[in-house]
Amino acid sequence: MLVFDFRTIGNKLLAIRKKAGLTQSEVAEAANLSDRTYADIERGTVNMRIETILKICEALHITPDVILTEDNPNLSAKQADLLNQLDKCTIKQKETALELLSVYLKSLI
Repeated sequence: MLVFDFRTIGNKLLAIRKKAGLTQSEVAEAANLSDRTYADIERGTVNMRIETILKICEALHITPDVILTEDNPNLSAKQADLLNQLDKCTIKQKETALELLSVYLKSLI
């Protein structure tokens, strides 16, 4: 699920930076940003261009999906529900469903 809230993104950046043992100034310098701009980004008080996000991610050695997405807590429940439905199917229906899923997943690569 995509994150559109700049405070959430800022909080993620803060946690990642601290885990890496970096200061705001170090990340700002590596991303070619002013200290003030980076501090505002961590607070979630500024909108960022995609170029800025990419620079920060590069400075923190992470991919953008780390800060721009979050796990969907309902995903496990949906997966369990689908598996329950699959268990109720005939062998032929299971084979068809699994083949469709396999084709779909291969199309993502």
